[in-house]
Amino acid sequence: MKKKYFIIGLGLLFVSSALKAQTLAAPARIGQYGFSQLLINSWAKSSGMGNSYSAAVGGVESFHLNPAGLGKVKKTDVAFSYTSWLGGTGININSFGLAQRVGVTDEKLGGVIALSVTSFSLGQINITTPDQPEGGIGTYKPSISNINLAYAHNFSERISAGINVKLASESTPDVRTSAIAFDAGLQFADQLKSGNKLKFQNESDNPAAGRGSDIHFGVSIKNLGTDVRYSGDGLATKSNIDGKPFTTTTSQRSDKVALPSLINIGMAYDFRLDNNNETYWHRLTPAITFTKNEAMSNQTAIGAEYAFKEILMLRAGYNYEKGIFKYETRNNAFTGLNIGTTFQIPLKDKDNKRIANLGFDYSYRATRPFSGTHSIGLRVTLF
Repeated sequence: MKKKYFIIGLGLLFVSSALKAQTLAAPARIGQYGFSQLLINSWAKSSGMGNSYSAAVGGVESFHLNPAGLGKVKKTDVAFSYTSWLGGTGININSFGLAQRVGVTDEKLGGVIALSVTSFSLGQINITTPDQPEGGIGTYKPSISNINLAYAHNFSERISAGINVKLASESTPDVRTSAIAFDAGLQFADQLKSGNKLKFQNESDNPAAGRGSDIHFGVSIKNLGTDVRYSGDGLATKSNIDGKPFTTTTSQRSDKVALPSLINIGMAYDFRLDNNNETYWHRLTPAITFTKNEAMSNQTAIGAEYAFKEILMLRAGYNYEKGIFKYETRNNAFTGLNIGTTFQIPLKDKDNKRIANLGFDYSYRATRPFSGTHSIGLRVTLF
């Protein structure tokens, strides 16, 4: 009984912290930050619920929402995702991630080390000058990429923590910059309802968010780093001063730009929908995450995932922020709606024990204008 009250009290603490953060003054640096690509969820699975699943996310997908979720990897998790960003713009995002359990082989303890790489393709852009504003003198291709290296540790079967170090870079042929940033997160899970313990036909059928728990809490802080400047020959200007017969080059220094830091506070709960006490085939998980943004509007994301035997999963979510319901007051192209699905094929050995999952993921994020954002992914999970 005491544990139940403790869990409920912890949940109320998370909710009150989110409400308090919601009432804080608006960020003073909105519009003055860089590296906005760090705010993009490029993974096909978790993006189907928006940003709502930070409390229970697991595997490689955890890189974006909460690095503590990497601790749920039992042996190896490999994922690839392709995103067509803002349909019609020609922007594409490719992400690859690998997570591997190290040290202690017990899936409830020990640590997981993970690496991910995300590359943005923005296509060819026409070179223009003040004298030739219409271009016609060639093209250039911007380069944007993020590299993440993370470690997550399970202190017990209920508590995990993670830290991520990322190198983000942006460049054109004559202007470039890079930044190092840090993420950190904590996840706590427990069993609130004694009869709701997850039961499966065999132990390896447990989903990443299972472990006999039904209530989940998570906190993460992202994109902590120092301000950065742009540099390169593109910031230099050639001119003739006072009509003199020689040309001088004047180098200009860019102003500093801040990284888009934020805090996620999330909760999720697993509802068991089965009447059968021996197996656990139907799961419904509603989730909520409040995001306190330093450099843009705060968001509250709500979502839900339905799973049948952890083979077929359907997801939906909504990211709410002030002014999102009207085109005139919306701060970005996204209208808030997210949907997604996963089809997961179990791979079993000769003893009919599941040894791996092969998963296919898809998500859609609604936008206005543009034709939405589509993501598709492929995952291989080894137990």
